[in-house]
Parts: sequence; structure tokens; C-alpha cells
Amino acid sequence: MTDVWHLYDAHAAAFDRDRGRSGMEESYLSRVVEELQPERRAVLDLGCGAGEPIARYLLDAACEVTGVDAAPAMVALCRARFPHATWIEHDMRTLALGRSFDALIAWDSFFHLDAGAQRRIFPIFRDHAAPGALLLFTSGPGAGEAIGELCGEPLYHASLDAAEYRELLADNGFDVLTHRVEDPDCGGHTVWLARARY
Repeated sequence: MTDVWHLYDAHAAAFDRDRGRSGMEESYLSRVVEELQPERRAVLDLGCGAGEPIARYLLDAACEVTGVDAAPAMVALCRARFPHATWIEHDMRTLALGRSFDALIAWDSFFHLDAGAQRRIFPIFRDHAAPGALLLFTSGPGAGEAIGELCGEPLYHASLDAAEYRELLADNGFDVLTHRVEDPDCGGHTVWLARARY
């Protein structure tokens, strides 16, 4: 697998310009926000990109956002745009922040990891989840690999099958709340929402 962060780093400005801001994610983000307690609103945004529209939505909802992205140019855009939030340049595959969050989001980021890396990241989700934390991520609709495109360059995607995601979630202490395959109201995204049971 090619580390796709190099592509996002090279094309950060173009990606940011073209990144949709239609609000298609809001039905899921609003559910996360509505479930957070006023005193427990720390959110970890894994693969935060340039911070829009997801981090902006969360910040506008009075969440304490920590964004992580391996692409330095993306993190720089976030810091310029939202200097009051916390932005960390790091690969999610080796993340160990030593703290927990009330919600974790990996929207259109986690699926750039190959199958083995995806399996290994579930303990990282667990280690950063506070009791009762929500986990929101997107995947492919079924097991396999796909090559998309970013600014004319090949962009890797992968997915496990739904049964394996459910098993990984269960093994790491998460209960599935919602699983929608190719949601037509969300640009065809396959979306998972789970809650830490501990």
C-alpha cells in the first residue's frame, strides 16, 4: 500500500478547494453531538484533512477538537483556520496520545489503510475511547480494494467485510448502533456508528 498522506500533502490546497461542504455528513455528526454531555465534549478527528466541514461543525457545536493527520500541509491549513483547536501531525496507525475522548471520528480517512492496518487500528480506537465514547467511521460497502483518484494520481482505498468490522468492534469493546451501506442521503457513504460499552 502507498501511504496516501503524501498525495494529500502534495495536493492539500486543491483537495481543500474541492472538498464538498454540502452538509451530507451532518445527520451523523449531529447524532454524535446530541449524545455528548455538556461537560464531556472532547472529540478526536482522525484523518482530519483541512478541518472542513467536519471539525468546523464540531467546533461550532462547542466540542473540544483534537485533529490528527499525517499530511503536514493539511495540519497547517487546520492550524491557520482554527488556531484554538489542537492539531497533531501524526500517522493514525501509531497514535498513542495517552488520553481518552468522548467521541472518535474517522470519516473518509480510515478506509485509506490496507486491511491489515485497519485491523490493527481498532485497539487504537479502544485506547483513545472514554467510557461510553462514540466511534463514527466510514468504510467500503464490502471487502476489497479500490483505486480512486486525487488530482490525477491513484488513491488507494480498502475495506473489510461487515462481519469482520462487527467482530473487531465487539472484540475491542464497542457495540454497533448504526450501520448503513451506501447511504443515499450521505453521498453513498457506508457509515458505522458504535459506542464503547466500558
